[in-house]
Amino acid sequence: MDTDALTADLLRELRATRPYPALSLTMPTHRKAPDNAQDPVRLRNLVAEAGHRLDADPEVSREVAAALRAQLERAAGEVDPRGALDSLVLLVTTDEYRIWRLPRTAPERVVLSDTFLTRNLVAAKAQTRPFRALTVAADHATLWIGTGDGIRPEQTGGFPMTAPKEPPNPQREERIGDTPSTFTDEETRNFFRDVDEKLRAVLADDPRPLYLMGLAPALALLDEVGESSRSAVGRVTKGAPADLPPAEVLRELRPALEEGAHQAAAEVENRLDDARSAHSFAGGLDEVWAAVREGRAGLVAVEEQFQKTMRVTDEHLEPVPEGTTQGADGAVREDVVDELVEAALDSGADVVFVADDSLAEHGRIAAALRY
Repeated sequence: MDTDALTADLLRELRATRPYPALSLTMPTHRKAPDNAQDPVRLRNLVAEAGHRLDADPEVSREVAAALRAQLERAAGEVDPRGALDSLVLLVTTDEYRIWRLPRTAPERVVLSDTFLTRNLVAAKAQTRPFRALTVAADHATLWIGTGDGIRPEQTGGFPMTAPKEPPNPQREERIGDTPSTFTDEETRNFFRDVDEKLRAVLADDPRPLYLMGLAPALALLDEVGESSRSAVGRVTKGAPADLPPAEVLRELRPALEEGAHQAAAEVENRLDDARSAHSFAGGLDEVWAAVREGRAGLVAVEEQFQKTMRVTDEHLEPVPEGTTQGADGAVREDVVDELVEAALDSGADVVFVADDSLAEHGRIAAALRY
């Protein structure tokens, strides 16, 4: 699966508690030769490490270890190096397995827990800046879904849309292209109302930053007849024929996407600055952990590669010796940052991943508090 498949519903499913042990395996991969030759060897080594971990865990019976190992080997056998991106994630139980290829690097890890390690999926989706783009003209509208790496037409919510055919109109046939007068026709206005209604439904079901592309009169009419365009974070004033290829759409959108990314980063920085000024700021793992557990965190910012194994004692976090792994008793959390991210998402907080060392003075993680 790729990050576009990570919907809110699927993420909730993946984060659900499972019988111990649910196994998560992550590793960096390489897109091209000769570096990708090492990936199968690294995967075999991690599968072997997982087997040793299962055999050595007193909380795992031999039957469960054998069943989980068999599922893991099936998953590893389905991995095709030709489809590699920047990392591989395998999520495995005794009953199922899932394979994710991510456009974001991930460390080598084997985690046994009662939930899957989903942090890398969330981080990859955040890093790739998922978005939607609507290309619109007088007689058609296409909704695109994409990231900074690629884009594809979305076949959902009634899209792509084509305006109903009209009886021949000699006066209209004299016009060429989407001239401003085209957008005064009631038929076109009705079509744009339908586009707006369907777009609002899609965005309500799966919110993502929205970009618009079309001639100025088309974008103006969309503003006039509906509400969906108000949420757009960027616009490209350019004609959008129905047969516009994905690569061309992404090329035209690129400046707006880059500006949107800069605005998003600046917004995070401003929210943290405002929180410090208002004394509603938490910095460091223990403070942010407590704020998230209390439901007070409105924004959580985490450095991309920050991870920690900690012991939870009286609802506070205590460091543990390096190499400590998580057991079935739940006292030691092998990736407490992942658990914190999951809890923050559950509480409705915004979670963003920021560049490494950007939060060094705050212990690699910070939060703006609701109260």
